[in-house]
Amino acid sequence: MRYLHTMVRVKDLEKSMAFYKLLGLKEIKRRDSEAGRFSLIFMAPEGQPECPVELTYNWDGDEGLPSDGRHFGHLAYEVEDIYALCQKLMDAGVVINRPPRDGHMAFVRSPDNISIELLQKGDSMPPQEPWASMENTGHW
Repeated sequence: MRYLHTMVRVKDLEKSMAFYKLLGLKEIKRRDSEAGRFSLIFMAPEGQPECPVELTYNWDGDEGLPSDGRHFGHLAYEVEDIYALCQKLMDAGVVINRPPRDGHMAFVRSPDNISIELLQKGDSMPPQEPWASMENTGHW
């Protein structure tokens, strides 16, 4: 058995792709189906094409998103500098649902309400502000 990919349904393809690009993922493959009226966009971290996320976009809409229950737990990514990435995301208007108070773990949500866990590579970074005293926002 070989892992292939993780699929998430998206409501606004451009907005979702922009979010995953902020995380550092790049488009590695795309399939548009005129007959099926959908697009499949595979995005992966640089140098890791074997770990893609498949964004499934239905051209005629998917009105149940983002709360229809067809989502799952979360995606998790190891990051070089959790504070720098959280700041970049926040500067782009992304809500940090669970700030990296411990210098190790944070959670954000994609435009389609997919929970994304960010984990610091290696040892936890020393706690620092504004993260150390930042409260949770919403849920993850």
